[in-house]
Amino acid sequence: MQWYNGKLLTADTIALYQTDPGLLYGATVFTTLRVYGQHLDQWQAHCQRLNYSLKAFHWQPPNWQQVRKGATLLAQSYPVIRITLFPDGREWITGRNLPSDLKQRQEEGITAWVANNSSFSRHLPEHKTGNYLGSWLALQRAKEKGAQEAILVDENGNWLETSTGNLWGWKEGIWWTPVVNQALAGIARSRLLTFFQQHNIEVKQTVWTPEFVSTLEGLGYSNCVVQVIPIHTVIND
Repeated sequence: MQWYNGKLLTADTIALYQTDPGLLYGATVFTTLRVYGQHLDQWQAHCQRLNYSLKAFHWQPPNWQQVRKGATLLAQSYPVIRITLFPDGREWITGRNLPSDLKQRQEEGITAWVANNSSFSRHLPEHKTGNYLGSWLALQRAKEKGAQEAILVDENGNWLETSTGNLWGWKEGIWWTPVVNQALAGIARSRLLTFFQQHNIEVKQTVWTPEFVSTLEGLGYSNCVVQVIPIHTVIND
């Protein structure tokens, strides 16, 4: 079941023209959110993220009432909702299940591989566009090496983000997260920053150079689907 351009569909495919820029160039923006008790978590924040990109690209906004209607319908059946918008205002909303091993990952952590090639980093990193090829390729390479996540770097080897989320580190009683001038300021990241500040928990943002990373005592990543996942092992070729 999915929602496309104002209609609920029971098919698992949609039809696109062969000239559609979303198909040809990945010209879409998207956001992925969790559903708790059929409630769309952080709805306004996700809409604001989408609207920020639409304005930056001078794209036509969707019918937001249709977007909310489609997301609400799918939230009755799925714990994860992805909203994709096209340049001409069409919306495409799909649902999926949580990773089957999510609880194990949250409790035991995962292995991550450092993608020591800046070509894996995302284009237009402050936006979630349909062109996620670099991140996807990095994640596939990570899986080949027995890891569950990839860590993306810039041309100087500084750590930016993972292929699906924002990085977090811990050392000497302080939480750290990379500055996001070349990465996405994730909604889960923003929520955590607010939580830390409200509870007087020290948190700092800095450039994650290889030298800084080597001093960290703990490591993890966050996104709106998995929340926070510890990283217990890092593979660095």
